[in-house]
Amino acid sequence: MAPARPYWKGYLKLSLVSCPIALYTGTSSTERVSFRQINKKTGNRLRQQLVDEVTREPIEGFDKGRGYEYAKNAYIPVDDDELDAIAIESNHTIEIDSFVPREQIDERYLDTPYYLAPNDQAGQDAFAVIREAMRGKGRVALGRVVLSKRERVIMLEPRDKGLIGTTLRYPYEVRDVKEYFDDVPELKIEPDMLKLAEHILQSKAADFDPSQFVDHYEEAVVEMLKTKRAGLAVSREQAAPRTHNVVNLMEALRRSIAQDQAASARPAKGRKRIDGQAEMLLPIAGKAKKAVVAKSTVRPSARQMKAG
Repeated sequence: MAPARPYWKGYLKLSLVSCPIALYTGTSSTERVSFRQINKKTGNRLRQQLVDEVTREPIEGFDKGRGYEYAKNAYIPVDDDELDAIAIESNHTIEIDSFVPREQIDERYLDTPYYLAPNDQAGQDAFAVIREAMRGKGRVALGRVVLSKRERVIMLEPRDKGLIGTTLRYPYEVRDVKEYFDDVPELKIEPDMLKLAEHILQSKAADFDPSQFVDHYEEAVVEMLKTKRAGLAVSREQAAPRTHNVVNLMEALRRSIAQDQAASARPAKGRKRIDGQAEMLLPIAGKAKKAVVAKSTVRPSARQMKAG
């Protein structure tokens, strides 16, 4: 498999030690199902056109500009060269400014993850020295990097044989919790009620395993598209919203414990399914009361469906 194309190339610098690095995006949403806007009558894709909000006249691309709205329908026009004049020049270097305890960084400040790897054979020793100096110390490096013309603070921490770089949000981008929590009343919790809740938490304790995360909506969309592609009808009925009855909190906690215990004691039913195999129930066209079970392996990604 060919390595991904670097998002950014430059240098990692710690005091007088520097090494060439490549920065790669750490996440991707390209495998999600995406939709295009189409003409329902022709099935052709639609294109949007820029229209003047006041005159309602369409405009050409070269007439499009930027404007800052300082009052209702009042704008300060800003040209690209004016923004370029104040843009921070990138020296393509991440210079480490400090090392801080990892636990001191509020999770709300974490933004976008990147992978950092050495980009030259000659710089691998320096990269390894910087990486290993941080490993096991409980501290992360803070530096600055210019990405897409904006200077960002980036947090660096060892991961496997490389580094994880996570851009951090600025304080003005993080909302104050007091705006949302100040009106929440402080209540005195009954000890027995708290013990029941703690028992439920303990019974559901587990290790973090993202491989167990299931995007049920994504799976449903893929199955719906497979059904439509096969020329079969799909249901348009929406599930009825769940009703939430207000019950005694203590009784609800006791019922939760009893329900969990019953579920744990209940033996697994049904035939054994091969790992990675799923079932999809597809109605046979013209036979409303009959159905066929189509076995399929792991669901195809959006890219695989397009290729098929």
